[in-house]
Amino acid sequence: MKAIVAKGSSAAKDAGAFILQEQSIPEPEAQDLLVRVIAIGMNPVDTKVRQREEVDKVLGWDAYGVVETTGKGVTGFKAGDKVYYAGDITRPGCNSEYHLVDYRIAAIAPEKLSPEDAAAMPLTSITAWEGLFVRLGFVPQANGNSGKSILIIGGAGGVGSVAIQLARWAGLKVFATASRPETVDWCKNLGADTILNHRNSLSEELKASGTDTVDAIFCTTQMETHWQAMSEAIRPQGSIVFIDDPEQTPDIRIFKLKSVTLAWELMYTRSIFQTADMDEQGKLLAKVADLLNDGTLVTTRQKTLTGLTAENIQAMHIKQESGTMMGKQVLVF
Repeated sequence: MKAIVAKGSSAAKDAGAFILQEQSIPEPEAQDLLVRVIAIGMNPVDTKVRQREEVDKVLGWDAYGVVETTGKGVTGFKAGDKVYYAGDITRPGCNSEYHLVDYRIAAIAPEKLSPEDAAAMPLTSITAWEGLFVRLGFVPQANGNSGKSILIIGGAGGVGSVAIQLARWAGLKVFATASRPETVDWCKNLGADTILNHRNSLSEELKASGTDTVDAIFCTTQMETHWQAMSEAIRPQGSIVFIDDPEQTPDIRIFKLKSVTLAWELMYTRSIFQTADMDEQGKLLAKVADLLNDGTLVTTRQKTLTGLTAENIQAMHIKQESGTMMGKQVLVF
């Protein structure tokens, strides 16, 4: 099979940063699905792994494909099923023609979406769902949180774009950050009630909109930049969830006076540690598929490339690192 290997510790623009290789089709273990990949999505984690790890590696953790064979311990899936998933960061990624994934973290793909639209959704949907409904503790049902509010920092990014939609579905009043006209429109179209300009103080922007504090904050990016403002914008006994990686350790003491709950969200925690509730990711992807099928959620695909080539994967990494990406990039094989 064809696979694109990323050179460890390389820069996205380096010659030879991505190489096309011929590899053997992997054999499924007991709980694996062997998937023939049709489309893949791009996420910031791809660039982070390439930059941080010294070893060469097949990247990619968003996939849509067809089940070829299943391991002996697999239940609920069969050959021919169309599936989507975000995979396991400890295993080879899906930038390849065939891929192995633990069946517990996969789900039947939304039937009403194209392969490219579906491939854009798994990783960001899992992260947004776990951030909102596991870490922040909101109720995962339609209008289940009426009267409560959330600030989503990085509203036009991959995770923010899904978090806005899920928060709106769950009945939250949604404040989201954006600064460019196109990202402002994007966030509004996804359901954000109020847009705050993240180039200014978010606490001042919030007050200017007529609200002093919010019940929760979902910070998807630039946590250090907005650290002080978040301490001012969060209500007493509110909650904040983070997903990005600070370069320095911020001072958490500024949240003590308000007794704020601080939490991290990493969607790979369950698969890395093989937690007892690992199958919850498959279940939530199935729920997301239902919401996509009935139109409650829409795909966040914004850019599509065709062909599994080193050049295309490199172009996606360069775009991802540009800081201008809105929604998601997808590659169709």
